[in-house]
Amino acid sequence: MTQSLDPTIVPPAFPDHTQLPESDGTFVKNFQEHPQSILLTDSLESTLQTLHPDGQYAIGQDSGIYWRETDPPERGAEAPDWFYVPNVPPQLDGQYRRSYVLWREYTAPFVAIELASGDGSEERDKTPLSRLPEGGNQKPGKFWVYEQIIRIPYYAIYVIKTHELEVYHWVDGRYHRLEPNDRHHYAIATMGVELGVWSGSYQNQTQQWLRWWDNQGNLLLTGSELAKLERQRADRAEQTQREAIPKLLSMGLSIEQVAQALSLSVEDVERLR
Repeated sequence: MTQSLDPTIVPPAFPDHTQLPESDGTFVKNFQEHPQSILLTDSLESTLQTLHPDGQYAIGQDSGIYWRETDPPERGAEAPDWFYVPNVPPQLDGQYRRSYVLWREYTAPFVAIELASGDGSEERDKTPLSRLPEGGNQKPGKFWVYEQIIRIPYYAIYVIKTHELEVYHWVDGRYHRLEPNDRHHYAIATMGVELGVWSGSYQNQTQQWLRWWDNQGNLLLTGSELAKLERQRADRAEQTQREAIPKLLSMGLSIEQVAQALSLSVEDVERLR
């Protein structure tokens, strides 16, 4: 007599980034979040290219980090306003990242930044994940998730209203609040950068912004700031040449000799004279 065996029932695999919600449907809480996130990313580009010449890193902006499987799925995610993950591909299988799924990649973000619209209490919430007496789970606080579950090495909270910046470093299983250096910046030594508050104009807003500096205290510039600086240098060089040409010509040099002396073409000398 042949006995038939029921096929083994295999539980479904944990979902990946294409199978999880990319938004929880909430609004961005203030108009500063978007330009602030762009500013942080843009000014850090050259540093990240140096740290990752192979291009293996990812930047998230208000994107979900899934750390546990729940129903609904978004209850198992936190979405920092800005975060950086080293040594991971910027895309997965040729697709843009919809979210960052820890159980699929195992690499934690290295830096997470929250831009607090309120007083920062939500971002400092240390409520642990626990079972409620009436059933279900207590939603854990952001701080607890970042510290105890995801274990992000550097966590920064910037309170927009007061311009207060707090930076925490994960050591020996918990966060320790860092003290600012003499420049009032917070050093992230592994990356060779410092994080601090800068007063100035970006896009069409003049206010306090989070900015990066190198470990020598030099402000890391955005692409547009670098281009503006280069234009100013070129303008100064051209003005110097423009002033030098009549002086050299008055000394009896020919246009060809002036061009050679100033490393210009004859056409440029004619244009600038």
